[in-house]
This record gives sequence, C-alpha cells and structure tokens, in this order.
Amino acid sequence: MSTLTTGFMMMRWELLSALMMFLASQMNVVCRQTSKNTLAFMCSGLGLSMTCWFVMGLMGMTFSVEAITQFWMTSKDVFIDIMSKTPTNWPMPS
Repeated sequence: MSTLTTGFMMMRWELLSALMMFLASQMNVVCRQTSKNTLAFMCSGLGLSMTCWFVMGLMGMTFSVEAITQFWMTSKDVFIDIMSKTPTNWPMPS
C-alpha cells in the first residue's frame, strides 16, 4: 500500500496533467456538439498546454530563464543558418 501511495505522490503532477488533458478533451467534444466553438477552442488550448506540461514533466524539463534564453538563441541561429542557405531568387509570396 505504501508503494502505491509513494507512486501517486511522485507522479502527482503527471497524473494531474493527464487528468486535465482528459477533461479538456471531453469539454472540447461537448462544446463542439453544442456549437460553442470559442469555448471548444479554449479547451483545445488548455489540452495542448497540459500535453506540453505532461511531456516536460516526464522529460524532467523545467521552465527557467536560462533554458528559455538558450532555446531562443539556438532557434535564432538555426533560422539564420537556414535563411543563409536559401537561393537569392527564391520566390516570395506577395
């Protein structure tokens, strides 16, 4: 019994996010059936954010200023690298 209790205590945030994903999915279905599209969109956003929180929790990732800064710096470097390799006569939509 203590093993189950310990397991639930260690997994509390993952279980909470999984429950929130399920509830958001159910609310999304109910709102779509009753033609409440704005509320369904908000429930979809909640489900998506809970999914990200769930995956980040499983991977051991946390939000920190350093991690966010590193992510944006890497994204910027990759974007600049990709854009520098595109042809100069690349068709741009207008």
